[in-house]
Amino acid sequence: MRFKLIYMDNGATTKIDENVLKTMMPFFTDKYANPSSSHSFGQDAKDAIDKARGRIAESINANDDEIFFTSGGTESNNWVLKGVAFAAKKEDKNKNHIITTKIEHKSILNSCKWLEDNAGFTTTYLDVDKDGFVNPEDVRKAITSKTILVSIIHGNNEVGTIQDIEAIGKICKESKVLFHTDVCQSYSKSELDVKKQNIDLMTLNAHKIHGPKGIGALYVKRDTRIMDWQQGGSHEKGMRSGTENVHGIVGFGEAVKIAKNDFKKNNKYISELRDKLIKGIMENVENVKLNGPDIKENGNKRLSNNVNFSFSAIEGESLGGYLDQKWVCSSTGSACNARTLEPSYVLKAMGLTDEEANGSLRLTLSKFNTEEEIDYVIKILPKIVEKLRYISPIGKVVNYFKKDKKE
Repeated sequence: MRFKLIYMDNGATTKIDENVLKTMMPFFTDKYANPSSSHSFGQDAKDAIDKARGRIAESINANDDEIFFTSGGTESNNWVLKGVAFAAKKEDKNKNHIITTKIEHKSILNSCKWLEDNAGFTTTYLDVDKDGFVNPEDVRKAITSKTILVSIIHGNNEVGTIQDIEAIGKICKESKVLFHTDVCQSYSKSELDVKKQNIDLMTLNAHKIHGPKGIGALYVKRDTRIMDWQQGGSHEKGMRSGTENVHGIVGFGEAVKIAKNDFKKNNKYISELRDKLIKGIMENVENVKLNGPDIKENGNKRLSNNVNFSFSAIEGESLGGYLDQKWVCSSTGSACNARTLEPSYVLKAMGLTDEEANGSLRLTLSKFNTEEEIDYVIKILPKIVEKLRYISPIGKVVNYFKKDKKE
């Protein structure tokens, strides 16, 4: 029996890097001052925040004063949608239109719905193709004189599709419409440049790049119209008040430093593990479908760590449960939506049936995974699928017709 945990749910969160934790520890014990305090002890904390802010800004080719710290991706996304919406409405009541896609993170979709229900805004939800790509020309066609913001996720959290944000950003710039992208999943896995890609606002967080939970950031291009998020003191230039999470910010900065230094090495290694896992499952399991971009044709347009399959005639939840008994952590989709019984809205938007969506399994990797772990999953997963299909009424029908066909 295997007792070593195999963690393949890095799309939900990642293991904190030991060097990140080591860098954070002094700010719990020895350097615990409030960074707003005027004494030198407090200024040491402020200097640490400024250093981390600079690292994050540099990683996306932004200016230091364009980075604002938040509690994570959900808060940053809420701030973008509501902050831009109310700033625009204050300036011109007719500006009330937002464009997004049907495969966004829930924090975007639910913020749009909140603005529709409570503040008179309208939203266009763009379709995607079978691999999860949005057509940039659909963005252009959806823009009207009332449009204030286009918000499109960069790397999808369920199927790993990487959107062409440079093309979308160019369209938004030409149309004089603000462009926001959520890069929480693609940060450290794709090249990001807010200037080259024409990005006005960007959501980032730490716990998807081996940093701590509870800390994120929002990039806001200078002179962008956006309302302040929390009122209080003068923290974050008065835009997001509240005593800063110093140890979290320091950890975020260190995680960014490590990710930047190891960018090419890590992504090459993780991509090779991803490709081996995909190949192994596709060759050893019948009636399985890879969701998202095909690695042969569009491997560079799929997150280096993302694998998402649909298995016919079984439930993804059951498959995940059996894997858990074998000490393998997986998921059926976004961790933010994992406790619902509804099929994945992302997969449904890509044209999958309820049965295909319910039969999905997501495996997301990191630099801490090993080839031995990949081999283990390739070995046990086909046996689990076979067992589940054997005990499934649907699986028995499928197996019966396969047997009849052979005879």
